[in-house]
Amino acid sequence: MPTEISDLLQRAVPAVSGLVAEVRDEQLPQATPCAEFQVRDLLNHLFQVVANSRLVAARKEVDWSVTADALTGDWRAAFAAGTRDMIAAWSDPGVLDGVSPGMGLPQRTLGLMMVVDLVVHGWDLALATGQRYEVDETLLAATAEFLDTMGDMGRQMGAFGPVVPVGADTGRFGQLLALTGRDPDWRAA
Repeated sequence: MPTEISDLLQRAVPAVSGLVAEVRDEQLPQATPCAEFQVRDLLNHLFQVVANSRLVAARKEVDWSVTADALTGDWRAAFAAGTRDMIAAWSDPGVLDGVSPGMGLPQRTLGLMMVVDLVVHGWDLALATGQRYEVDETLLAATAEFLDTMGDMGRQMGAFGPVVPVGADTGRFGQLLALTGRDPDWRAA
């Protein structure tokens, strides 16, 4: 039975999985809008998000400090399979109840965090690899809700950079990216 979070993930995953599937091996060392990540690092982080998302849904401990190199074998297919498992893990209505024992935050908030990770890092990957990326309006609303609630904490913990000033003509997604410390005008060199 779907939940709010599994529905959001169902909207986010196809675009991100499509981006991952189209990354060429020669693009792995390229820069991304996320300054500390090259494309390889970003992909490994996305694998980590997907794996840890399943653990959070199961109320198990997660370790964000170690990022393994997941780019072995048919990693593109492995990513797609992992995202399907992630959506299934968040489809149980009970998964949204209560507080995560490992992270001390409401399960729903952590589910939104996983959605935002996919949305924002999808943009990072698209720009770094020259691919098109469009975000469903529902995902923008979920991203805005999460950033309104957790943005300051995310900046304090170093998950987000300082807010980037943007012009009044910046679109909604660009404004949300700026709240995560990204320059919506970033372009690959």
